[in-house]
Parts: sequence; C-alpha cells; structure tokens
Amino acid sequence: MAKQLHIFVENKPGRLKTITESLQKIGINIRAFAIQDRGDYGLMKLIVSDPRQAHLSLADMGCACALKDVLAVSIPDRPGNLHRLLGALADGGINIIDAHGFVLQPNKQGICVIEIENLAQTNAEQVVRKAGFDVLDDDQLNNL
Repeated sequence: MAKQLHIFVENKPGRLKTITESLQKIGINIRAFAIQDRGDYGLMKLIVSDPRQAHLSLADMGCACALKDVLAVSIPDRPGNLHRLLGALADGGINIIDAHGFVLQPNKQGICVIEIENLAQTNAEQVVRKAGFDVLDDDQLNNL
C-alpha cells in the first residue's frame, strides 16, 4: 500500500521552509505535494522518497504528522480516463475523501493519489485494477 505524509503546519511565514529544509538535510526527495489552508494551521500532504524516515524525522522535530494509506493509480494521460477511474470507484460504492494528481509524462502517464474512506475495508484496489488501471505500491510511487 502506498503512503502519503500528512503534516499539520502552523500557518505563518517560514514554517513550510522549516519542514522542507529538514527533509532535504536527511536526503528525502519530495515527489509531489499539496498544501491546504485550514485557518491557523494548514495541512501539507507529501509523496516522498522515504515516507517512514520522513515521518520519523518530522515527528522528532515536534511536528504533528501522520502516514496515511492511499491508493496510487497510474493513469494513461488521455481524455476521459479520470472520469473512467472515478466512475469505477463510484459504481463500487467507494467514497473518496481527498485526491490529487499529476502528469509524469505528457500524453503518456499520470498519477492519481486517492485517499479513500476506510481503505483497508474496501475492495478499491480490485475495483481499480478491474477498470484497467495499475495500482502502485509504496516503492513504485516513491521512486517515480
């Protein structure tokens, strides 16, 4: 199962820099990120080269952070494929809590990182594979 690092960050100048600097110092490569404003605090979501080491390092710094299981799906970069993926999940009764995506190679491959409600209790991976998409494990996602 792929992992995504969630970090609760005080919403003030320089705080994000402190986190990225800490990860840089231990050789962690940030592959993808998303930042959301939540008032006094924000939520930073990272796909990194070593999620467990990044989590340990940030926790040692006193950061409130967690590793979340996510479904990482490789999607051919073609019109309609996201719709097809989301349709398969909807038809399977699978609830998406959060998602973000990025294109690795234009007109070839995109990646969709999906946080699913109660992922471990669903057949989401099977549904996605049956719809014709590849699911990436932690190593595949973190070594893109």
